[in-house]
Amino acid sequence: MKRGFVCLLLLAVLLGLTGCADGGPEERADRVSITMHLWDKSMCRELTLWLEQQFPEIDFTFVVGYNTMDYYTDLYERGALPDIITCRRFSLNDASHMSGMLMDLSRTEVAGTFYDSYIENNRETSGAIRWLPMCAEVDGYIANLDLFERCGIPVPTNYAEFAQACRRFEELGVCAYVNDYREDYSCMEALQGCAIPELMTIEGTMWRTQYESETPDQQVGLDGVVWPEVFGRFAQYIGDTCLTPGDADTDLGIVKTSFLGGTAAIMRGTASDCVVLREIEGLNCVMLPYFGETAEDNWLLTYPTFQVAVSQAVQADRDKADAVRRVLEAMFSEEGQRRAATSNAVLSYNKNVNIDLSEAFSQVSDCVSRNHLYMRLASTEMFSVSRDVVQKMIRGEYDAQGAYDDFNAQLTAVSETQAPEVITTQRTGYAYEAGAHGSPAASAVLGTIRRQSGDAIAIGYSSLITAPVFEGDYSAQQLGWLVANRALIRRGELTGAEIRRLMAWLINPAEDGSNPVRHSNLLPVTSGLAYTAADNGDGTYSLRELTVGGKPLSDDAVYPVLMLGDNSFIESNIYGNCPMPADLKEKMTLESDRASAVLTAALEGGGQMAEPEAYRTFVR
Repeated sequence: MKRGFVCLLLLAVLLGLTGCADGGPEERADRVSITMHLWDKSMCRELTLWLEQQFPEIDFTFVVGYNTMDYYTDLYERGALPDIITCRRFSLNDASHMSGMLMDLSRTEVAGTFYDSYIENNRETSGAIRWLPMCAEVDGYIANLDLFERCGIPVPTNYAEFAQACRRFEELGVCAYVNDYREDYSCMEALQGCAIPELMTIEGTMWRTQYESETPDQQVGLDGVVWPEVFGRFAQYIGDTCLTPGDADTDLGIVKTSFLGGTAAIMRGTASDCVVLREIEGLNCVMLPYFGETAEDNWLLTYPTFQVAVSQAVQADRDKADAVRRVLEAMFSEEGQRRAATSNAVLSYNKNVNIDLSEAFSQVSDCVSRNHLYMRLASTEMFSVSRDVVQKMIRGEYDAQGAYDDFNAQLTAVSETQAPEVITTQRTGYAYEAGAHGSPAASAVLGTIRRQSGDAIAIGYSSLITAPVFEGDYSAQQLGWLVANRALIRRGELTGAEIRRLMAWLINPAEDGSNPVRHSNLLPVTSGLAYTAADNGDGTYSLRELTVGGKPLSDDAVYPVLMLGDNSFIESNIYGNCPMPADLKEKMTLESDRASAVLTAALEGGGQMAEPEAYRTFVR
């Protein structure tokens, strides 16, 4: 399969690309440019803005990518890893093939700030550490204290009391415990959570090290000491929490409805969920741990908010390497972790960081003080196999032994992987970075979608694409990764005057000072429409002129318009806080929540991306 990437240096020179998405016309060759891929747009709430404030000498390009190692594997295989990588769904097992492309961070000052028990989970057999865990999301039970009090049931402090409380609630006609077992992560966390003491034994940690170090030629299955105990525990857990076969299909909507409605006493959830339930929904609830035989053997299950790695290529540029080092130190500082978490419902894996605990932790403070924080084992196969086996156990298809056997068989099975079907072979690559006339890659993607829809004008906003357009083969999955997650397509007919108002909403600061352009690479991308704007020099921009086909936009003419993007980036009060004008929103009908499907249809059978347009010009 052809995997090459064309950098298009000549095109970069012609379009005046600067190597960073600052959107301005000035040459900025004396500044260090860093590209950072974000696992989720939540990182844009506080962290990215704070980093820009801390390092005004660095040109950041923040790209909201995908939370999967498969996405980064694709970038890795195309030779296009970003400078800084973040991913939440991570295990050392999944990331092992990327080791040669990532920096060893084991001797950095940042690595030295971690508690050994957590950083060791990321140490390779060679001693290298290439991934650093950001502060911990905390997973356990959330208990409705008012329901406990109303039913006269004591809040449990160990597993026996937990099982007794569940039985008592059921006798009173109250659902004791709900979990969204339809989801893979819930199945995985329930399976591991109920047996953390076994998984944290010497035998358990030794097995985990072996599993995380397995190679494609030597698959590591379940051991015969710890994992039979894990499945035995979960079989007992199914009975003690009064699960029925139908509970295997419970989704998050059912969980929230029953817990908010006071018909369920306990739900699985995170400390962040608990804070929302307390502060937004007004419930009197707290976190409870995964219970052991005694209160001293209770644990909280944790997982990093995200993991961070650095491309090996950074070391070739001394200035960039120094800048990345300083950025990592800032991210893992106390303030940086607060910004990354956007709440005090997390815990830190670092010795020198103290995040004040939320009231949600009042019943689990002993676990925190004893450092009883288990980091979940979350390889890709652990997610999928856990869901399959756990659901079958709940439905009564397996006992503990049958579940162990099937889980082990799936874990060690050698699957025959077939090359995905090639949708198209792109003959020309386009750079991601934007200059005075916009991003060639974003323009090509939006233009292709407009061509497929047949609209006169297309407007892309928010985080639109996740990578350059590569020269070479594309499968449907790879095309899906090219368009940002949650990018919706809306369509309608607008007059030129309404298009002018729409573009002003996307670019100009609101009357209350809110800025729709939180980062310069969130400036609108247009197709069939060109615009000029002024860089105000303070992180804001002002719309100037709009043209169609080189002529001024006619205010009275009516145009079919397609919009592609995620409104929450602009409208939500935790991001841009700039609501779309109500009359314009009424005119734009939701067409599709799968922009990638439209892009795939446009290219299926060997179609080529539309050529980029010079859609943006800056004026003084």
